[in-house]
Amino acid sequence: MLSYADFKEKQIVICFSTNKQKISFLNDNLIIKDEEDTIILQSSCYKIFSLWIIGSVTLTSGILERSKKFAFPVSLFTYSFRCYGTWSSSTEGNYLLRQKQYENRSRNIARLIIINKIANQLGLIKNLRNKNPVQLRAIDLLCNYKMQISEAKSIQEIMGIEGIASKVYFEAWFYDLNWKGRKPRAKRDMLNTLMDIGYTFLFNIVEAMLNLYGFDLYVGNLHQCFYQRKSLVCDLVEPFRCIIDNQLKKAFHLNQIKVDDFKEIKGQFILSYEKSKEYTKWLLAALLEKKESIFYYTQEYYRWFMKEKSDAEFPNFNLFHNE
Repeated sequence: MLSYADFKEKQIVICFSTNKQKISFLNDNLIIKDEEDTIILQSSCYKIFSLWIIGSVTLTSGILERSKKFAFPVSLFTYSFRCYGTWSSSTEGNYLLRQKQYENRSRNIARLIIINKIANQLGLIKNLRNKNPVQLRAIDLLCNYKMQISEAKSIQEIMGIEGIASKVYFEAWFYDLNWKGRKPRAKRDMLNTLMDIGYTFLFNIVEAMLNLYGFDLYVGNLHQCFYQRKSLVCDLVEPFRCIIDNQLKKAFHLNQIKVDDFKEIKGQFILSYEKSKEYTKWLLAALLEKKESIFYYTQEYYRWFMKEKSDAEFPNFNLFHNE
């Protein structure tokens, strides 16, 4: 399996075909050129963790061949950052891991994931200075919901409590940003649009991490099996969503997010493709700051399954202790 010493040298390479960038290869090096055929990036395939292509592109056999040879996935995004396809390079044949996955579909796993998620939400609000009444009340409520999760008797009950807790958290965390509610994929405002983009980036990183070990991505514990849904990835992004939430709040306060960078089309806010590179840079930077934590969390999750460890040894991500 990939060690962290090897992993920390790897990078996510992004090609913006929206900016007329093109991909080519020279021996075992990936090259990205601009519209004037000037090389703007050259990277050894040995150092690539994942290749993301944003916008329309033609995939050549050379790209797919090197993806398999050097074990990096290729993820394809629309201009609006919706991931519509992944050419995977997952570890194959880990039948023992998958057997344990199918046998250990425990309610406790779902419970531990959401307790971790709420703990990070609490941490963000507690770190705020000069808390208003809404935020103070949210702290009390989230502490209570965290306790309720520990006593929940079904997945449905866990999901119900998690939904209420997230509503309380978002109202408190984004209080000063004219928060209107979380509507995934509806793109009703700039904040929801950027959350969709950031969470999509997070999803692809976690998916690539899980593929290192050969997990069945479609078998989750919190998110139940559903046709073509990668439920396990949906599970394990939950503790890390706070990274994106924290970065978005920082970006608004630093004036990195501007109304003029978005277009409103049929009631949806779409990030202008001319600005996509700029926004991708700071959203991805927040995730890469925590790449060590995400790596070790996934590694511990794998070991937890394989060694059949106790609930007390389940992996935990703490946004603040990992800074």
